[in-house]
Amino acid sequence: MVRLGADKMGFLDTAIRMVVVDSVGDRYKVKLSQNWDCYIPKYFVRRGFAEDPLGEGKFLSGSWHLSAKDNYDVLTVSLPDRLPYRSYQLTEPNKIVVDVFGVSSNTTWITQLRQAKIVKSVYREQVEKDVFRIHIELKGRQNWGYSVGYNNKSLRIAVKHAPQKKGIKNLFIAIDAGHGGTAKGAVSRKGTEEKVYTLKFAKELESYLKKKGVKNVYLTRTDDVDIATTKRVLMLREVKPDLLISLHLNASSRPEVKGVSTYYHHNGSRKVSQHILDEMLKLGLNEFGLIGNFNFLLNSPTEYPNSLVEIAFLSNEEDEKEYIDEKFHKQTAERIYRGIVRWLKEVQ
Repeated sequence: MVRLGADKMGFLDTAIRMVVVDSVGDRYKVKLSQNWDCYIPKYFVRRGFAEDPLGEGKFLSGSWHLSAKDNYDVLTVSLPDRLPYRSYQLTEPNKIVVDVFGVSSNTTWITQLRQAKIVKSVYREQVEKDVFRIHIELKGRQNWGYSVGYNNKSLRIAVKHAPQKKGIKNLFIAIDAGHGGTAKGAVSRKGTEEKVYTLKFAKELESYLKKKGVKNVYLTRTDDVDIATTKRVLMLREVKPDLLISLHLNASSRPEVKGVSTYYHHNGSRKVSQHILDEMLKLGLNEFGLIGNFNFLLNSPTEYPNSLVEIAFLSNEEDEKEYIDEKFHKQTAERIYRGIVRWLKEVQ
């Protein structure tokens, strides 16, 4: 195991039919298909079906239907049961790929209505005899978010439309100040607590964005309170932002380590993370790097692009002189703002 857990294939809807083949500590080994296995924490699983659902050709895909509702294009894929899936993002071309395990293709009917706004085309591929792949090609250069889940036994993929108007002023931006309450986060040698400064940076960023004309800004916390990361994700799912910026301060057992870094998990969030890092480096900070496939829970949602900014190192004396300075708080807010603006110019 590594910090923040081993590599994750993704997250599943409830009541998914799976086959447990082994028990390893606090996890079950699950057979997804003839060639695919994974592990899942035991507390997410309950006994249900007795027979093996992975017999070759047992589960066949049905018809598809692409339409639009509210601010989403919605693709519905008829399946015989709620079977496990994974999704991932491509950027060139701009595409969503969903693999459904244990399914063989019998799809001969794909209805695509012209009302769809962001989905350019959809098609299917049988990549293995029991792995069924759904391709969703998107218009534009940015994946603005999507969700995957079941409606009864039909797999429903809702793809978010691009913002109707261009520019940062028309973006709904969420800001997450890391830690809070009893969750102090990292603590410097002088006793500085991460939770205190993440909130300071978050409020400064909120103020700067509003000063620049961004009307819709949402903070996951505005006070020194402990909010579980899972609750934060659920809160964000309810408010549906266009972009999430998470703010943290880094720490190391080696006091000489210093600098700024940005983190993303899905490829659709790489560009915004890169632009924010490029701008932050203009403050004269050391480059700690652009980190992809990061397992932090707030980087995991696919519903919106997101970036985690580790502003500086609490454990480094040079960085500490920066992050305790209110002038640096304002400079950081400006750099994050400019990074978002640069990103929007590239993708809109």
